Amino acid sequence: MEGEKAVAHLVETPLNDTDTQEQQKEGENGAERAAAAEELAETRDTGDSGAPPGTLRPDQDVPRVNHRDGAAETLLKPSTASMDRQRSTELLALDSFPLKHSNTLTNRQRGNEVSALPATLDTLSIHQLAAQGELSQLKEHLRKGENLVNKPDERGFTPLIWAAAFGEIETVRHLLEWGADPHALAKERESALALASMGGYTDIVVMLLERDVDINIYDWNGGTPLLYAVRGNHVKCVEALLARGADLTTEADSGYTPMDLAVALGHKKVQQVIENHILKLFQNKEQE
Repeated sequence: MEGEKAVAHLVETPLNDTDTQEQQKEGENGAERAAAAEELAETRDTGDSGAPPGTLRPDQDVPRVNHRDGAAETLLKPSTASMDRQRSTELLALDSFPLKHSNTLTNRQRGNEVSALPATLDTLSIHQLAAQGELSQLKEHLRKGENLVNKPDERGFTPLIWAAAFGEIETVRHLLEWGADPHALAKERESALALASMGGYTDIVVMLLERDVDINIYDWNGGTPLLYAVRGNHVKCVEALLARGADLTTEADSGYTPMDLAVALGHKKVQQVIENHILKLFQNKEQE
């Protein structure tokens, strides 16, 4: 009887606060363990990958348990499907937006503070038109005033000098027909012949030489047409200049003759052309 009374008394005795909290914690911990166990079971390898049961594959999301307000919550990474749905929603929102932004960098993004539209033929000067070989537009401009065909720019370049410098042979031909002066020199004594030789434009060089220009014109940059042709390794141009009497003894400001310059720069073909020319000069002298 005493044992039965003791049991009954124990059952009827209310638990104190400490006992209640411990039981609640045990219940919560049990719920958390159960939830985590269920999620872990869902992520177990069920395929034929050879991984031991219960391990996670590298391509699977790892569950994380976050305790908030005594409740167990598992925060998984967003699935691919949910991310696709989110992107679709964002794209629809962008499509419905009235202003669409280009992905091309703007001038301001590049650091250009001043924006300008591309130049049109109507806005180009006669010198720019000559350099680009815009013959029809150039002809229209030249009709607007007298002596424009030989008008120098701020550097003293005429339309003919610009056309020769850029190898625009048809423009050079037409400018000469329209009265352009092949002997004109720029502010630093640059000539159409020297700039054509610098670019290796042999046909223009020959065309200008037919107008009796100075073949040995020396500019303030320290060069002659032949020296410029040698420096640029323009073999055909060197041949054309030598054939018409270009001086091989003229030195650049550095003291180099055309032959010295060819050797220093390693232009073997130009060296051969000069050597052959010198040999012919000796042969001709002996025959005299």
